[in-house]
Amino acid sequence: MNQNTSQRTVICTTRDGGYSLTFEAMASPCEVLLDHTDKERAIAIGDAVATEAWRIEDKYSRYKSDSVCGQLNANAGQQCAIDQETFQLLQFAQQCYDISEGLFDITSGILRKAWHFDGSENIPTQTSIDSLMPLIGWQRVTFNSEQYKMLAGMEIDFGGIGKEYAVDKALMLARELTDAPMLINFGGDIAVSGPRAENTPWIIGIEHPSFDEAHVVYVKITHGAIATSGDAKRFLQVGNKRYGHVLNVKTGWPVENPPSSITIAAPKCVQAGILATLALLQGENAESYLAMADIQHWIIK
Repeated sequence: MNQNTSQRTVICTTRDGGYSLTFEAMASPCEVLLDHTDKERAIAIGDAVATEAWRIEDKYSRYKSDSVCGQLNANAGQQCAIDQETFQLLQFAQQCYDISEGLFDITSGILRKAWHFDGSENIPTQTSIDSLMPLIGWQRVTFNSEQYKMLAGMEIDFGGIGKEYAVDKALMLARELTDAPMLINFGGDIAVSGPRAENTPWIIGIEHPSFDEAHVVYVKITHGAIATSGDAKRFLQVGNKRYGHVLNVKTGWPVENPPSSITIAAPKCVQAGILATLALLQGENAESYLAMADIQHWIIK
């Protein structure tokens, strides 16, 4: 989650039924689609949503040394004071770790020092991966409502839940400002306030993982949220083998044979996001995992 503060602007354009407010946050294009005829009101809502997104980016980006995440990482090995919002995010990370039986672990982000998913053939050495594995392990973290501590050398990364969390927070804030139909989209993680006029759905395109194909899958949504996890933009390619960016924390290597993309519908964006990631972590068993859990989903293989 990173954005140059000097580039923080919100652009308002007209669209069928209202306005579109666009901005950049968390290294992603973001937009608010608002079915509202008052331009000034639309701009105010767009500004409020963007400000909330930037607040969360500034607070939890691992790229910012003065963020909460940056400070916790810089002070690994020491007791660190945390606030209530951070405590709640850490509790959610704990729940994700528990229900995934350790596959979802926010201490695994340190593997980025070995893996660089830039579309190249640059597979890291096993030695470089092995050197990082001792620094992974949520079970080595202790925290309560006031303090957090992890072993020296460890790091955490809220990237697996931060953007979805920001979508939910932004929607909650925007709904306090207007009851107009609204869609919030932060880089493909999406939530809506309800159906559009006359109870019609929002229609959303899901990007195909192959850059060579223009094919887009469209889904309809009237309530709740959807989130997508996949290797559309972050992967390595060696011959015919594609290495997606979702890593198995128990091996340090990408999950074997996952679908290219999984989109999940859920009441909250943070729920949709973690379910998409948990399904992807099942590798070739992702589809059966989702079928057994009776979760509405769309898979691109």
